[in-house]
This record gives sequence, C-alpha cells and structure tokens, in this order.
Amino acid sequence: MASKPPDESKLYEAALNHLARYAATEMSMGQVLSRKIDRWGRLYAGEDTDPEAVAMAVRQAKAVIPKVIAKLRAANVLNDMAFAASRGKRLTREGKSRRFALAHLAAKGVSAAAALAAVADDPERELAAACAFLRRKRAGPFGEASELKILAAMARLGFSQEVARRALRLELDEAEVLIKSLHE
Repeated sequence: MASKPPDESKLYEAALNHLARYAATEMSMGQVLSRKIDRWGRLYAGEDTDPEAVAMAVRQAKAVIPKVIAKLRAANVLNDMAFAASRGKRLTREGKSRRFALAHLAAKGVSAAAALAAVADDPERELAAACAFLRRKRAGPFGEASELKILAAMARLGFSQEVARRALRLELDEAEVLIKSLHE
C-alpha cells in the first residue's frame, strides 16, 4: 500500500482537530473517525493494492475507534453530558420545545438519561422557548401572523397547544422578560 492506514495516534489527533471546531458526542465522533478511515480506504483501493488487504486494513483501523473514544472521554474532551447540557440550552434559547430538544439529542446519540438531565421539565422555560419562537417568527406579542399557521408550526416543533396559546396571549413585556430568563 502507498500509505499506512490511520493508526490510533493519527485518529486521536484527527478527533482533537474535529473537537477544536465542532461539539460532538461519542456516537458522532465514532462516525467522523469511521468516515476518515473509509476515505483512506477508497483513496488507496484504486492503486496497485490488493483490495482484500485494503479491506483488512480498514477493519483493523476501525477496531481502534473505541480505544480513541475512551481516551478522549478519559481526557474529558468528549463528554456527552456536557454536550447535552450545552445543546439543550442552545435549542431552548432558539425557541425549540423540550420535546424537540430531547429528540435532537437522541438523534445525536445522547442517552435518554443524559438528555432528560440536560433538558429540565420546566413549564416556565417551555413558555419562554415558545416566546423566543414567536419573536423569531414575528407572531403573537411580537407581530401579526396567522394564529392558525403559528399554532401549527409550534405543534410541529413539539409545543403543547396549551403552551402555544398561552405564549400567543402574553403581553410584549411579559414575553421579553421570559426570553431574557433563558439567557441567565
């Protein structure tokens, strides 16, 4: 083969470079490293190499991924709980419901327990998130928009009808105070 497949140290370095730019979960880091190995395999499979040897090298390199992830976890640079807390807060500030945030975290590979711990079941926070959504859409106390369309959009984002209607009925001052509470 023209080049050696990525070994543990190269994969660790690649993981650190990725984490310097992006937040990641253990699952997503495994996917990133796996794709890196697959790219290497495709690059060298076309040269004067034995396809079976390339496939074996790819399998061996992928077998190292759990070690790299464990090393990152031990160094505390890869932490699903911290990811969940950070992403949960961001989604709430952006006007996403608790239900949406939990689904998003599950899709990122965060355990249900970690997601539930990160995204509290707080009715006031849910109302504040609904207000943030309304401000972004210039609806309810923040502007004029079809109430029916806004209710439908809020339902798609996981807000209960009760929370959506309550947010739509708020005065502008109350809604602003709730949104500011998301940044504390």
